[in-house]
Amino acid sequence: MENAKYGFMKSIVLRGGIIVNEARRLEADLLIKNGRIEKIAPSIVVDENCEEVHLNGKLILPGCIDDQVHFREPGLTHKGNIRTESRAAVAGGITSYMEQPNTKPAAITIEELEKKYQSASQHSIANYSFNMGATNDNLEELKKVSKIDVAGIKIFMGSSTGNMLVDAQNTLEEIFQLDHQLITHCEDENIIKSNLEKAKAEFGENIPIRMHPVIRSERACYLSSSSAVELAKKHGSRLHVFHISTAKETELFSNKLPLSEKKITAEVCVHHLWFDDSQYDTKGSHIKWNPAVKTARDRDGLWNALLDDRLDVIATDHAPHTIQEKNNSYLSAPSGGPLVQHALLAMLQKAEEGKISIERIVDKMAHAPATLFRIENRGYIREGYFADLVVVDTKSNYAVTKENIIYKCGWSPFEGVQFSNSIDSTYVNGLKVFHNGSIIEAGNGSRLIFNR
Repeated sequence: MENAKYGFMKSIVLRGGIIVNEARRLEADLLIKNGRIEKIAPSIVVDENCEEVHLNGKLILPGCIDDQVHFREPGLTHKGNIRTESRAAVAGGITSYMEQPNTKPAAITIEELEKKYQSASQHSIANYSFNMGATNDNLEELKKVSKIDVAGIKIFMGSSTGNMLVDAQNTLEEIFQLDHQLITHCEDENIIKSNLEKAKAEFGENIPIRMHPVIRSERACYLSSSSAVELAKKHGSRLHVFHISTAKETELFSNKLPLSEKKITAEVCVHHLWFDDSQYDTKGSHIKWNPAVKTARDRDGLWNALLDDRLDVIATDHAPHTIQEKNNSYLSAPSGGPLVQHALLAMLQKAEEGKISIERIVDKMAHAPATLFRIENRGYIREGYFADLVVVDTKSNYAVTKENIIYKCGWSPFEGVQFSNSIDSTYVNGLKVFHNGSIIEAGNGSRLIFNR
């Protein structure tokens, strides 16, 4: 089957690039054949039918794997869809993604989940997986979810829409006994509701955006996250906690084991590493996310935990809304924003500032998600692995403007920012799908497979 899919492809050799992989840099040639990395060597001899690409010192990174995106299909496609957002992802060097179940209808049955996979097989330019959503009453359906070709089971242990909030303790106990990768969004609904009522009592309907981290507070996050970790320890679950936003929560996670041996893991998102609550006055609802962007002290705490490996993965929580929706008042503006096109560039900017090394970025955005989710043959630059690669030009700046935004929603919280690096090209399964600012319609991505 693989040969049938990739056998027609022309071989490509990337010459003169610097490979950044597994904590080291290597100047070498890289041969792509039949969608995979065939050979890595100082000098590779090829025949005349092989395409040669001269990189002149550009960096070759493994394609990023984003373990948390919302591509809005089905039911919310005025904001984005699998086709548009997967193209924005590869433009940002993200070659694989895991999409979340809170669409309309929600992916809370095997039937609805497989509809998303079918759509991605026809429309996604990047590789893909879709998480199954947990509810208070779909336990029997969750037991049927494949561990091999479904990334995980997503549990909203906090505010959500529709029937996606899991707040029945007996149900949570049962879900945490499932033999699958569990994933949680942790914010305590009762605390949030109480804080919101207090804010309404003080401000009426005109709650200022700066109250968002007060309403969706540190306490709301910590209480829910600590509850999830406690359940996972009790039942021996494999638990991955999404988008940690407070310094206090990082105390819940350990760096005592290598990632491959951890059962309880955590993620931090680009926006929680970039923004802080001092920017609400200028950015407004454009930086309104759940969990909320919090204090500079929290941001510093997240960086510390990322760098000492208590936080394992950097992701985006890409969640586009139209600019009209975002420009509403606090109570009406939805939470979330588009990030996949600019996440890697934002982290590379932090490397320019000396905050993190490019090697650590590669670890947290490619190696770690592959290891944590046990993705087959992706996330590393190794012979025999799929050729999911991103070429970075460290000598070319990139300014975010409305004209070069690929998201369907047409805006970015990074508008006006000039990054010190640019994405030169992106390869998915050996196909060049992005180059020099343009999408190349070379083919569709593949469903991710998990070695479990």
